[in-house]
Amino acid sequence: MARKPNYGFERRQRERAKAEKKAARLEAKARKREQRAAEGADDGSDGGAGEAPPTPDKAE
Repeated sequence: MARKPNYGFERRQRERAKAEKKAARLEAKARKREQRAAEGADDGSDGGAGEAPPTPDKAE
């Protein structure tokens, strides 16, 4: 005998799984962002933001 479908429960399960996956992605992005910020602070550079690249001296 076939079971009676429980569409509401199945939909809640899909939405819960989707929310967990999204939260995991956001957490991974946040960890990666913090790690990059920590690495940038360790070497003393700001990642080149706000500085012009060095210009080569022209031969006269």
